[in-house]
Amino acid sequence: MEGLAMLRQLIGQLQDLLHLYGSPPPPLPPSSPFHLLHLHQLPHPFHDHHRRWCFPNINDTSAEDYYSLVMAAGKSGNCKMLEPFKPPPSKRSRKERNRGKLPGSTPASEVMDQEIWKEFPEDLFEAVIARLPIATFFRFRSVCRKWNSLLESQSFSHYCAEIPQANPWFYTITHENMNVGAMYDPSTKKWHHPTISFLPAKMIALPVASVGGLVCFLDIGHRNFYVCNPLTQSFKELPARSVKVWSRVAVGMTLNGNSTNEGYKILWVGCDGEYEVYDSVKNSWSRPGSMPSNIKLPLSLNFRSQAISIDSTLYFMQSDPEGIVSYNMVSGVWKQFIIPAPIHLSDHTLAECEGRIMLVGLLTKNAATCVCIWELQKMTLLWKEVDRMPNIWCLEFYGKHVRMSCLGNKGLFMLSLRSRQMNRLVTYNVMSREWMKVPGCVLPRGRKRQWIACGTAFHPCLTATA
Repeated sequence: MEGLAMLRQLIGQLQDLLHLYGSPPPPLPPSSPFHLLHLHQLPHPFHDHHRRWCFPNINDTSAEDYYSLVMAAGKSGNCKMLEPFKPPPSKRSRKERNRGKLPGSTPASEVMDQEIWKEFPEDLFEAVIARLPIATFFRFRSVCRKWNSLLESQSFSHYCAEIPQANPWFYTITHENMNVGAMYDPSTKKWHHPTISFLPAKMIALPVASVGGLVCFLDIGHRNFYVCNPLTQSFKELPARSVKVWSRVAVGMTLNGNSTNEGYKILWVGCDGEYEVYDSVKNSWSRPGSMPSNIKLPLSLNFRSQAISIDSTLYFMQSDPEGIVSYNMVSGVWKQFIIPAPIHLSDHTLAECEGRIMLVGLLTKNAATCVCIWELQKMTLLWKEVDRMPNIWCLEFYGKHVRMSCLGNKGLFMLSLRSRQMNRLVTYNVMSREWMKVPGCVLPRGRKRQWIACGTAFHPCLTATA
């Protein structure tokens, strides 16, 4: 009976294989005892190459007949028990394939000849590095001295200038660590925590403006200005101003050309009409003129709103009368535009996107609050609403006293919404009209979520020098 059980197992496995692969097993040689299993092969009525395989019914035959058959096959060595069916091996991941390898043991076919790298064109190498995501800069800069020295290469600066500007980053200051900045990359949705060692350790410096990858800082006492590239730590302390102003000032920043290599200018203006312009080429402050008489003094500047720059013109928000004050850095001409603000508006700030002047603010009526976006119509000088935050998000603000700060106003806006019960960070993309929630800012090796105090948007640039 043991031989009969073996035979039944064999025939069952053959049937499983035939059902799985849809083709008969290879023919057995005539000398094989199991050649008797091929009782008949009937031609298919339509295709001769398809054959039907039939197996004998063991139950219809005596066990003794098959026992002798199995014993004869076993002695001749032609009958072997089939192993249980194993599916074809699946493709393993690289991590699984390398799990059993010893460290440092790389196949010879995977080792690239060092001579290839020696012949690699230098200009092509710089072109490739310039197109890497900005976030990879923190890693590739520490690879070797040669890669770190790319920041001083003129050709590398040229390749970087050819790359279209991506979404801006945001440089912010938190309430808990006023001396340490936090940068947010919206493309990877990650926070970075650079240490600008050149800033005075015992002095709080706030980011007030940016242009071309550089961020302008002003100390909390409104005395000293600093300019820095947060990515490369390129730093400069500006010379002392000729006019001592102890009150708050509004600050704007423009480029002399297409990049910081051609220089940049910084303007500060006070409520009493005093203002100065810094030229990085001359490395000095100057007073180009005085405020025209048609502009009412003192200026009721909205210091919650950062200045925006379009080409060589800076725009500041004014609250009395409601409107905008502009200054052209090239011609030195001041202008004033009376533009009534939308009703029920609060915490509003100027913004820009591809030459368009935008307005962001809270619209509050009764107990409902919503974040709205407006665009300035150049012909009528009126604000036209173009978008607002989804209603399901605004329900969280219902019945709460919400305050808003705009931490970045260059095409991609970052808004800080806070009350006693909440603290939210969201971004708004003007072109795609997309609202996104920002993950909480947590310091390295920390767990507590940081509260953002202020910030500014800047376009990351590896070659911008202060």
